Amino acid sequence: MPRLLIHVEGETEESFVNEVLADHLRAGGYERVSARLVGNARLREKRGGIRAWSAVKKDILNHLKEDRHCIATTMVDYYGLPQTGDKAWPGRAEAGRAPFAEKAERVEKALLADMAQEFGGDFEARRFVPFVVMHEFEGLLFSDCQAFGTGIGRADLIPSFQKIRSEFPTPEEINDSPITSPSKRVEDLVQGYEKPFLGTLAALTIGLEKIRGECPHFRDWLVRLTACLG
Repeated sequence: MPRLLIHVEGETEESFVNEVLADHLRAGGYERVSARLVGNARLREKRGGIRAWSAVKKDILNHLKEDRHCIATTMVDYYGLPQTGDKAWPGRAEAGRAPFAEKAERVEKALLADMAQEFGGDFEARRFVPFVVMHEFEGLLFSDCQAFGTGIGRADLIPSFQKIRSEFPTPEEINDSPITSPSKRVEDLVQGYEKPFLGTLAALTIGLEKIRGECPHFRDWLVRLTACLG
């Protein structure tokens, strides 16, 4: 059975993989499931901002070449992906002009194409499953607003969370401006919001099945990961 390496954006996603996703994916057939912060994110000079795609790509390539049985995927926020300059991620600038239903797919297809070109002729597409979270991790927490509020010890905020959720067809569509992105909305309501700790508590309370049920793009990612084993 292969090993699954999930290249994540930050410590919140790392905890989510270890505490919520890993058991599900191992039950689905993976021998090991590991989270790795992209581009050695702990070594950033300042907090915030994802590493350049060139650095992340190099990291993923190294793992795929070192372990021929490894399958790699990503779990990074669409909202924060660099669009221009040396740090740009393939497809992100173009996706910004696309309808919501096409945004994630455009980035993921561009990442896969770039990885295939860099890897060379013996690249197996099933070994790299790019995934971007729409629009960012906090959006997933709106899958169950009651569990969200309960999980972080703020039941008083359940109506506020529910009001935000009711404005969008799915949690993944909570929008991506610097003022109205999911994390900004949460931070406005929860003073001193500790993303890694409280985000993981909320996700554990909500549960994977609820998130899958409410977030179709996230659900599709899990289906694709399982299909790689077939």
